[in-house]
Amino acid sequence: MASNSNQQRDSREAQRRLKVYEARQQLNATQSKRRVRDNIFAIVGVVLVAGLAGFTQFFYFTSGPGAPTPAPTATEVAADQNVGAPDPSLAEDRVWTGEVSFNDAVLGISLDGTLAPQAVAGMVQDMQAGYYPGKNCHRLAPDASFLQCGSIDGVGGPDSAFSYGPVENDPADNSYPAGTIAMARSGGDAYSEGHQFFILLTDTTLGSDAAGGYSIVGTVTSGLDALKALVASGIDPTTVASDGTGAPLNPITITGFTLQ
Repeated sequence: MASNSNQQRDSREAQRRLKVYEARQQLNATQSKRRVRDNIFAIVGVVLVAGLAGFTQFFYFTSGPGAPTPAPTATEVAADQNVGAPDPSLAEDRVWTGEVSFNDAVLGISLDGTLAPQAVAGMVQDMQAGYYPGKNCHRLAPDASFLQCGSIDGVGGPDSAFSYGPVENDPADNSYPAGTIAMARSGGDAYSEGHQFFILLTDTTLGSDAAGGYSIVGTVTSGLDALKALVASGIDPTTVASDGTGAPLNPITITGFTLQ
């Protein structure tokens, strides 16, 4: 009888353990399913939130109040590269007339602020400051095709406190008629214009470079022959540079500069 009792007890214990094991298996299965479901919900939620955020950001930065300011034009960028130069509005979007005197030769001039507002503004500012009188003409072409004047040091050096760009009103065919007044600059640098200008004494072709041609600011309206007479003696041989240019043998100085 005792043996049967023990067997029954063992059987009940085995059944109990089996039920406990099955209950645990069921619990684990339920928890596993729940975790899978929760993970799916979490992933879907993240995708929805990210999508909504992306749409909101796209709308805000393209059509809403955060829409970016249009990119500046090349001219607006140039203002950041200019040094000591006036706003182009100083040219007043008009044609200026006046006179430039070289030694005793008086030239009538016309500067077009509608076509080269930045360069004309620079020359107007220099005129108002009394910059040009006393400055010499330091560079004459070997064929006397142009005369360059206005450097701050008298030998063609740039003014570190005054430079601007970009190139304006340069001819598409690189042709500069006699009497043209244009701005000098460094090769390949559109923002190296400053005080220096040159006057074409003959019809001349000047090659352009990566920066373009040369800003035409105006024309000589009278007196060009008198300037040609001043350079007739040619170049001082002691000043000839590698390109053949040099200082005029007969020194030439700007003695007057007026605009109105």
